[in-house]
Amino acid sequence: MPVRLQSVKKVLGLLGPGLITGAADDDPSGIATYSQAGAQSGYALLWTALFMLPLQIAVQESCARIGAVTGKGLARLMREHYSKPVLYIAVLLLLVANTINIGADIGALAAAAQLLLPLPLVLFSVLFTVLIILLEVLLPYRVYSRVLKWLAVSLLAYPLTALIISEPWPTILRATFLPHIELSFSFFFVITGVLGTTISPYMFFWQAAEETEEVRAQHLQRANRKPAITRRFIRNLRIDNVTGMVFSEIGTWAIIVVAATVLHSHGLTTIRTSADAARALEPLVHSFPQAGYLAKLIFATGIIGLGLLAIPVLAGSSSYALTEAFGWPEGLDRKLTKAWAFYGIIVGGTLIGLLLNFIGIDPVKALVYSAVINGLVAAPLLALIALMASNRAIMGRYRSGWLSRLLLWLTCLGMGAAALGTIATLWHP
Repeated sequence: MPVRLQSVKKVLGLLGPGLITGAADDDPSGIATYSQAGAQSGYALLWTALFMLPLQIAVQESCARIGAVTGKGLARLMREHYSKPVLYIAVLLLLVANTINIGADIGALAAAAQLLLPLPLVLFSVLFTVLIILLEVLLPYRVYSRVLKWLAVSLLAYPLTALIISEPWPTILRATFLPHIELSFSFFFVITGVLGTTISPYMFFWQAAEETEEVRAQHLQRANRKPAITRRFIRNLRIDNVTGMVFSEIGTWAIIVVAATVLHSHGLTTIRTSADAARALEPLVHSFPQAGYLAKLIFATGIIGLGLLAIPVLAGSSSYALTEAFGWPEGLDRKLTKAWAFYGIIVGGTLIGLLLNFIGIDPVKALVYSAVINGLVAAPLLALIALMASNRAIMGRYRSGWLSRLLLWLTCLGMGAAALGTIATLWHP
């Protein structure tokens, strides 16, 4: 095998939970929220992608490090080191936000598929739900993690579009590096949604739990003992994490750019349907015959691929949180017969999400609102993560340094301020 190919294969081998988490961050909820941000505000919110990157890296690196070093998920550690009411409130908020997000994502998957085939939304919703449940419950963890990594490629549609179409690059670069802030409800609502779908509670629990899976898969942990983690393992974990988060924020930035260029500049400031969002991709294929259909095909492929990636992550993070909170057997590496409650919660959460689509919810609107709910939930969870990551009794020599602590608390304060700003402007528009 050529040396260069060996190097590429080695780098790809390091990628796992961080890449999957980063790609899942740009799920249908993310695409809808970022598209709405670009359509409503033009390029004004591009700065959020750049400014959120170090915060997102710090948060997810801390979650991953906590899981790897302790061999335990976040909920289990909260149960051991903090009061049970705090834990139960955190898990309840997570379950509510995740279930709404699952329902909205299933609706978006069905709407995207309907752009290509004129079949009933109900049929598509049921088919996608069954497929997701079967993949998550029946596939072994190693096989399933590889499937998730390949689904991450779906995110490339928007960066490709941003590079191909004609863009006002001086304006875009200025908006990327210079923050723009407005004192209005609509601004705080969208920016809370952007923050909530980027730095999202389900990602915290998922990445910590997946690192515990990686530790067990590499036989680094014996029963009832802390994992035998090395500095090399932590280095690889950070490479994986940074790669995933950079990948995520490039996707975020590109979605806002494309929506601003194609939608906002042509007077379309509100995305009501998946077809509206699909129009943002038409410039990619404008010179081809049937350009409208090809744009819909690219959009639908991206939504479906990322939805199939994100919904299992959402359901899995709910299950990890609840089973860890009550001390039940958990883990995608366990067989169904050894973790009934764990898989039951995954199935139940996904089915409840499906049912939400039968009560008249607008999929695109629900996606944006679920992102705002995530923004409201994240701040208290971030405070607990910052405390755990800095606790020497929990983390030993791998506890957070000053930079990690600073970024975690800045993220916590930023999420809290955005959420409070939304609430304040809601009551006093």
